[in-house]
Amino acid sequence: MRVAVFGASGYTGGELLRILVSHPAFTVTVITSREYAGKPVYMAHPHLKGLLSLKFVKLEEALNREFDYALLALPHGISKDVIPSLLEKGIGVVDLGADFRLKDPSLYETWYGWKHPNPELLEEAVYGLPELHRDEIRDARLVASPGCNATATILASAPLVKLGARKVLADVKVGSSEAGSKPSRGTHHPERSGAIRPYSASGHRHQVEASQELSLLVGEEVRVSMVPHSVGSVRGAFASAHAELEVDEGELWRAFARFYSNEPFVRVMQRGSYPNVKNVLGSNFADVGFASDPSLPRASGFAAIDNLMKGAAGQAIQSLNLMAGLEETTGLMYPPLSPA
Repeated sequence: MRVAVFGASGYTGGELLRILVSHPAFTVTVITSREYAGKPVYMAHPHLKGLLSLKFVKLEEALNREFDYALLALPHGISKDVIPSLLEKGIGVVDLGADFRLKDPSLYETWYGWKHPNPELLEEAVYGLPELHRDEIRDARLVASPGCNATATILASAPLVKLGARKVLADVKVGSSEAGSKPSRGTHHPERSGAIRPYSASGHRHQVEASQELSLLVGEEVRVSMVPHSVGSVRGAFASAHAELEVDEGELWRAFARFYSNEPFVRVMQRGSYPNVKNVLGSNFADVGFASDPSLPRASGFAAIDNLMKGAAGQAIQSLNLMAGLEETTGLMYPPLSPA
């Protein structure tokens, strides 16, 4: 099956290509980049030299090529103008941007500053978290793959919500690769290294999709407030989700084990043991854990992921596998790096 990767020159695009070069069912036939158009893939991704011989083309040229599926790793706000034409051609789409994640079109004006031109596709798009929407993804022609902050927060929170939490406070620590390959004052390594600081602390846009999905999970409103933190690591996202719940850790362990019992990429920690991003780097695994403090009372869920894998490229290909009728683990079942 032929796959095109739009926006293939960034970090997420590079991870998509790294997975796909050895995938047994997919062949990459088109890769796009405005900056690198006409240049070989190794100019943007030296680690792929000798593994993929394609050259980048401009987005407009790619739309005239033949392929079966498209993975879009484009900046927010661009996918919405590209996807309708892909769907018209019968191409299955996984969008790694935010353009189709939210069901309420008015939220795009509030959180992204533009009016959505295709509100009818928002209802059709399936939120690409297989742990919540596996069956819908199988039948979808458009999957809106979650961001890393939302993925980690939802995975840490879902068992708490099933236990009755309706307000969740999430603290997310995330590495610098989340910000993409173009450095800014806040993401340039000399500024980022050794730093721990919050950003978007008055309300991060990813909390809206976390609230949407957790509310759908239980059929009533769940409110999420998220504060992400910039840390000095390159990769990894770690969510700590807190709720006012009076439950002991035995009950929490049963809730997490029950919720994730059949999930191939979610590993539940034992009681008293907690996730660490070092143990998932380079993989599509998510490690989740829990704790409680009866004195408040407070129950917490934790989730550690590689932000470029389970938080982006790996999860997108997990959804693509489902869309294509494959086992969702195909091409993804390799262990994390250690040491990392």
